[in-house]
Amino acid sequence: MSKTSTSTLQLAPVYRETFDRLFSGEKDSTWLPMRRSAMQSFEAIGLPGPRTEAWRYTNLAKVSAMPFVPAPSTEKLQALELEKLEAVRLDGIRLVFENGRYRESLSSLQSLPIGAIVGSLARHHDHPKVKEYLQQNLPLENEAFVALNTAFMPDGAFVFIPRGVQIEQPIHLVFVNDARQEASVAFPRNLIIAEESSSVVVVESWHSLPGSQSGFTNAVTEAFTGRNAKLELVKLQLEDRSALHIGHTQATVQRDATFNINTITLGGALVRNNLGILLSEEHATAHLFGLYLLAGNQHVDNHTLVDHAVPHGLSNELYKGVLDQQSEGVFSGKILVRKDAQKTNAYQSNKNILLSDDAVMNAKPQLEIFADDVKCSHGATTGQLDEEALFYLRSRGIGEAGARAFLNIAFAADVINNIPLESLREQLMQRIEKKLLDSAP
Repeated sequence: MSKTSTSTLQLAPVYRETFDRLFSGEKDSTWLPMRRSAMQSFEAIGLPGPRTEAWRYTNLAKVSAMPFVPAPSTEKLQALELEKLEAVRLDGIRLVFENGRYRESLSSLQSLPIGAIVGSLARHHDHPKVKEYLQQNLPLENEAFVALNTAFMPDGAFVFIPRGVQIEQPIHLVFVNDARQEASVAFPRNLIIAEESSSVVVVESWHSLPGSQSGFTNAVTEAFTGRNAKLELVKLQLEDRSALHIGHTQATVQRDATFNINTITLGGALVRNNLGILLSEEHATAHLFGLYLLAGNQHVDNHTLVDHAVPHGLSNELYKGVLDQQSEGVFSGKILVRKDAQKTNAYQSNKNILLSDDAVMNAKPQLEIFADDVKCSHGATTGQLDEEALFYLRSRGIGEAGARAFLNIAFAADVINNIPLESLREQLMQRIEKKLLDSAP
């Protein structure tokens, strides 16, 4: 049970009143029982308070102070605005969501193999696979924001890749938060299913419109990787410096399957990236990569849990951060190896560079092992740039500012190079290089 503050508990009636107003007329809705159960779970635990251990380094005062106004169903986003907004461009399938709702007119759906589905989750709410998988492995008891998303979710992406199908082009899910009229909360919900022996690359990019107030996105993605399948997920946080974003990704990986995820955080005022991965069958593999470049008063919290439930699992985790000015970073990563999970290989590394005396990094790598025949390691380092490397570059005629930027760019590239799409790697590196060069003293 999480510890909640008095002010948090006082908010519960506001959430309940909004819930009853929005959903009291949905007596025949397929999702209504699930919504009600989630709302009850949320009321039981409330938002995390200052004493909640999993949130001890992240102050949610900005979130609890916001008026609870679910983002309206608007279609104000224009194609030209979207074109100017998009920081990355990918050839392939594109689904656009405004305030968590599907915008068909702005989306680009190419032909798919027979049986494959890429579209609106709400429009497919009666699909057998949605009924089978939605909300199957998500924690509600101690995850207030997952419960809140489940209670209020309007829509999101449904990606279903049937057995044996290989999707060659990437699937780009574009999420735009429009809070220009008033501060509001968006609740997008995504369900990605890669069945046995299938493969797909999915890119989530998160944006906010210029002129938006402090919009809040509470997002959840459920990902299922079937036997011998390969699912690669890239999450790009590109919202502006006023945005609040709490996202939860929950992945299940079956026998001989591979799940790779890259979490790149460049924007946002307060960002929390929750990631839970369950290796549910033998010989499952997961690779986790994360990069966060922070400046100003940005606060980014990466919270990961890799659950090795069975033998012969492999997980490899690398998160890196560059923090400048008064920014704050958090990394809390846990590897759990259960009693029966013999022959597990699990590795975790968190590395950070502080460019300012005022920047703060809190790292908490964790191992919890109940099996005795395993290979596991974890570690975290936080410090300044390598003085020897800096001296070497300067001795080659490179100025100090340029040398520092060069080292930071190389540090970031170590993560970006794991993204499976060359065009996306190039676009992100251009953006990162500009950001680091512009901030060089």
